[in-house]
Amino acid sequence: MFKNDLTFRTPLMNAAGSLGFAPEPRSAIFMNGESSWNSFGAFITNPVSLRPRLPSANPQLIESSGCFLLHNGLPNPGLSAVLKKYSRRWAQSDIPIIVHLMADRPDETARMVRVLEGLENVVAIELGFAPLLAADIILMALEMSLGELPLIVNLPFDQVLTLGARVIQAGAAALSLAAPRGALPLPHNSTGAPLITGRLYGPALFPQSLDLVCNACRLGLPVIAGVGVYGNDNAMLMLKSGALAIQVDTALWRGDWLPLPGSFSLV
Repeated sequence: MFKNDLTFRTPLMNAAGSLGFAPEPRSAIFMNGESSWNSFGAFITNPVSLRPRLPSANPQLIESSGCFLLHNGLPNPGLSAVLKKYSRRWAQSDIPIIVHLMADRPDETARMVRVLEGLENVVAIELGFAPLLAADIILMALEMSLGELPLIVNLPFDQVLTLGARVIQAGAAALSLAAPRGALPLPHNSTGAPLITGRLYGPALFPQSLDLVCNACRLGLPVIAGVGVYGNDNAMLMLKSGALAIQVDTALWRGDWLPLPGSFSLV
């Protein structure tokens, strides 16, 4: 496989699902007077599937202590519609674009990767997977997608240490952390109401993700850290622990994130 070395101005990027499908010129991520996107090393798109995907029938955002649960079904208009609307903006962007693909079906994933390989300023692909997906499917999707672009494999917490080494040996450039899943009841529901499952976000998750990154780095795994990173102090701890870079998710919605200095290489 041909791998480009990905060198970025800063080890900061957004996590998939946090900032849309392309950098928005009018958005203001940082409040320090600097242009928002100058502080990013890369922009990661919302998750993209081959075919359009509708939202969940009952999307939910449920708050808990130090975190919140998001259940939305990962809606998106499908690869063709995303490319029609955003590929020109990707090419014209001042920062590299990493496209996050929903990679549960290896044959479809490989088809999407082949299309993306010819696009200007798309520098890598991040492969995301449904929870509880078999390791063999993840490895098959990775192996079928190997090609000109580096592949980042976004793994659930419980698979980073058990599957990470096999993923890197199979050709991935790096691992990234998927938001862990949890379950919460709907607020003000009567006892016995069904629980809502979804992805968890928030600063309360940081100790767990830091421990995971430390253990992965001790094993020599190239990890892009994230999940629960809500400030520069969190980000610097991740980098000092050996992370290649940082993905920030919902903390970016506050609009007060400060840029990180330096540059780094993914592979």
